[in-house]
Amino acid sequence: MRPLTDKLPKPLLPIAGKPLIVHHIERLAEAGFSELIINHAHLGEMIEAELGDGAAWGVEIRYSPESVALETGGGIYHALPLLGEGSFLVLNGDIWCDFDYSCLNLKQTDMAHLVLVPNPDHHRQGDFQLKEGRVSQGSERRLTFSGIGVYHPRLFASCRPEAFPLGPLLRVAMDRGRVSGECFSGLWMDIGTPQRLSRLEQLIMQDRPDAISES
Repeated sequence: MRPLTDKLPKPLLPIAGKPLIVHHIERLAEAGFSELIINHAHLGEMIEAELGDGAAWGVEIRYSPESVALETGGGIYHALPLLGEGSFLVLNGDIWCDFDYSCLNLKQTDMAHLVLVPNPDHHRQGDFQLKEGRVSQGSERRLTFSGIGVYHPRLFASCRPEAFPLGPLLRVAMDRGRVSGECFSGLWMDIGTPQRLSRLEQLIMQDRPDAISES
């Protein structure tokens, strides 16, 4: 996303008149989530200054700063002391999605529940196979991981405080039959380039031409 993110962290990039992360907070609040943990590294102090304690949206926001970026898995592990002992929702800060978060849940015997989406043009090979509500590494009809998942702390039981990706942990849990999933076919976009950011803005305005004036 450079040069856009040279002086502004990706979650604060403006979409339809407000920062991307504010759209996430609003949707989470609407879905009934009241306690949010935001991990950050690059220009993270700007995120804290922009969002504060979350009172503006009727939620409580706490932060998990990383002096060095810990990747997705390491970032979640670092934030575990703030997340408690039950399952929790993780939402990547660089996606756009109109998914209804209130319908998510994790079965007691599972370690993760993933939201998958149809493969976008830039990731045609997909990530995982979804069959009868279970996610595996199968090669048929693979779908793309959306960046939305519900996890249980025991998924991270063998981890250490260091940078590491989430994928290998999920694959181990899949091999044990402990990962469920669902396919979401609504609006979803990985905002990884300025071109996709511009395209998202166009899609939002086509769907809601009043989106900017109302924000």
